[in-house]
Amino acid sequence: MVVPLVSLSLAPAQVDPLFSMSLSLLLFLAGAGLVVAEALAPGTHFFVLGIALLTAGLVGLFIPASLGIFAPIILAVVVLATTAATLWGYRQLDFAGGDRGQTLSSSSLQGQFGTVTERVTKSAGEVKLEDGGFNPYYQARSVDGVIEVGTEVMVVDPGGGNVITVEAVNATDDDIDRALERDRASEPERDTESERA
Repeated sequence: MVVPLVSLSLAPAQVDPLFSMSLSLLLFLAGAGLVVAEALAPGTHFFVLGIALLTAGLVGLFIPASLGIFAPIILAVVVLATTAATLWGYRQLDFAGGDRGQTLSSSSLQGQFGTVTERVTKSAGEVKLEDGGFNPYYQARSVDGVIEVGTEVMVVDPGGGNVITVEAVNATDDDIDRALERDRASEPERDTESERA
């Protein structure tokens, strides 16, 4: 079977829809799909390319088909420029938590400070750690007693990172802290005694 060469070539009527509405719509839909994928799997950076493709698709809707081969070149430049700008903005706004994006190990949680967001008891509760990474909320248990919402706490046992053990910061006073507090409390008395003498 012999296929004529004329049937293998693309006629201009077949090329025009590719560089006008069809390609632009394809870019727009691909960009929207990537933005949705980022919403379903945060932190994968689909958002950056998705915004770039959405922008290229919108720009492509306004590029006339008469530009011919320059239309995809313009769209490529728009994708690269928008990707660079979106990536820069993504990093500047610190969506992923920056340097504290994730903890290195559960032991790195020990000594961290946070605030109680849900009343903490020996069997239940939740805290928000100051340097807790992308999701700073952790299930927590108290060393002893009940810790009320809004109380500042310190992690005393990371417990593998799933459930941390905390105690109220004011409860972490040891013998030295208590002695210093007694000295501070007695200093005003010493000052008044030295003024009398």
